[in-house]
Amino acid sequence: MADPTLQLNNGNGTVIAFNNNWKDSQQTQIQNTGRQPKNNLEPAIAVTVSPGNYTAIVRGNNNTAGIGLVEVYQVAHF
Repeated sequence: MADPTLQLNNGNGTVIAFNNNWKDSQQTQIQNTGRQPKNNLEPAIAVTVSPGNYTAIVRGNNNTAGIGLVEVYQVAHF
């Protein structure tokens, strides 16, 4: 997927985070993890969540299609 977006929903389906290009928001927090994407068009979200169910939704920006991969990391701080 050339230009994905990432949305995180809680167990009730409420959107708790959204990102299009990782530098658009939370740039400092994401860089502090050392896991920032190499491609500026990739989305990333830095969030602390409580135990429970969550859904990550990857979509192509402007309705583009492709294959997406979601990676989840536990980090000490961000």
